[in-house]
Amino acid sequence: MRRQTGICIFTWKARQGYDKIALLHPAGDYYNRKAQIKMKLLITGGTVFVSKFTASYFAGRGHEVYVLNRGTRPQAEGVNLIKADRNSLGSALNGMYFDAVIDVCAYKEADINNLLDAGIKFDDYVLISSSAVYPETLPQPFNERQPIGKNSIWGDYSSGKVGAEVCLTSRYPNAYVIRPPYLYGPMQNLYREPFVFECADLKRKFYIPGDGEMKLLFFHVEDLCRFIYVILKQHPDNHIFNVGNTQPVSISTFAELCYRAAGAPLEKVFVKDHPNQRDYFSFHNYEYLLDVSLQNEIMPEQKDLYCGLKESYEWYKSNKEEVRKKPYIDFIDRNFQ
Repeated sequence: MRRQTGICIFTWKARQGYDKIALLHPAGDYYNRKAQIKMKLLITGGTVFVSKFTASYFAGRGHEVYVLNRGTRPQAEGVNLIKADRNSLGSALNGMYFDAVIDVCAYKEADINNLLDAGIKFDDYVLISSSAVYPETLPQPFNERQPIGKNSIWGDYSSGKVGAEVCLTSRYPNAYVIRPPYLYGPMQNLYREPFVFECADLKRKFYIPGDGEMKLLFFHVEDLCRFIYVILKQHPDNHIFNVGNTQPVSISTFAELCYRAAGAPLEKVFVKDHPNQRDYFSFHNYEYLLDVSLQNEIMPEQKDLYCGLKESYEWYKSNKEEVRKKPYIDFIDRNFQ
């Protein structure tokens, strides 16, 4: 039976980054550090949000982590840097062996080919793809058996992820492909929940599209890392997985949870007559659901959304400069005040 656990523990070390901001998870060997197998891992990227969190997560649990990036940003603590551009790897990876490749930064077919043609050796390959590979015209909730193709909401990003998946699964059929919805949590550099946090910190009213009932689906970045580990340890027969919280949340409730995480009162303003919500809101006007039953068979617990947002806010307070802001507040002040 699936559950969302609800005991929040918050400890944050600003110098070291992510430490133990976590939920207490039910007993289970893949939550137990002592029971974990130790692996030599290659993680693409490693300097921004998902890839950085993933590198920190596995390095912090004693795995031998190598990150592949250009070395232009600070690296996560405890990792080994392979300094190279994915588009011109040369001999950077030639002959190197890894227990697993965790490919967080493949956005198109060429990204896959560049890595596979670099002389690398590995046992497992995990691709972090996206739920954007499902065309919006398919019946919902989207499931792993449906055909993938361009989603017009996500445009070239969708097409690129489709190309990456098709390339990888044709060249390496044993690869695992993970399709998350909106990812959130500490190290979030996209102006999604950080936008709501900023509004909360400034004690601003929050402008909500329509009636506020449009649903959003989230997955905490730590849950993503836990799921990667489960896959690498269990090697399930299924090789393509949707991941995400079992239950979506409305925009209105999401705003409430973000303001609560920031400890601020919320006054909602519902915007009924503006055609493009991306002018003032951080998510597309696109509601979709994922069937995550295959995920729940092997990892039934997900982090409680409020607890996850509280973690994200605790990180945001000390790292605001890392967030890529957009002019939503300026637009609101010029058009809705």
